[in-house]
Amino acid sequence: MGKAVVIAMLLAALLGGVGIWYTQTRAYYSEVAGPVSLTFSTGGDLTTLPASEVRAIASVSSPLGFRACFAHDLDLLTVPDLADPHAQAAPTVAPGWFDCFDAKQVAGLLDDGLAQGFVAMKNVAFGVDRIVALSADGRGWAWHELNECGRKSYDGTPVGEACPDRATYTPLTEGSL
Repeated sequence: MGKAVVIAMLLAALLGGVGIWYTQTRAYYSEVAGPVSLTFSTGGDLTTLPASEVRAIASVSSPLGFRACFAHDLDLLTVPDLADPHAQAAPTVAPGWFDCFDAKQVAGLLDDGLAQGFVAMKNVAFGVDRIVALSADGRGWAWHELNECGRKSYDGTPVGEACPDRATYTPLTEGSL
């Protein structure tokens, strides 16, 4: 009887662990079907980023779950005319199965000056900006980060007038631009 209880407990722990692993790495992510909105926004104007070979994932549970990899043919010297530089760009870790997005590698390229980060679009979701990193060798990555409105909103600080009205805010839907 004691062995059966121990085996049942171990089996329950194993199944629970597999369930947690699956939900964290697979269940809430899916590849984005259709066009991905890779644009630069400056002063309200949108400029489409000339991207090819785009692969993207998004999480149904959080706007911060977006990641994308792509190729580009931009001259990095002209990009600051199209988008605001983002010196503190810090890519977030993607699930291991999305192998084109290696956050440590992208962060290293940004730190070494071999890639540049830009705010591609502010408020793609309430309090969330789309960040793009571009390398001189034609690779690009995109992810979402909390902006000042998001940080204030989620820590309970009053957001102020510079933030959009959350009650009437409409987030970006991929392929809607």
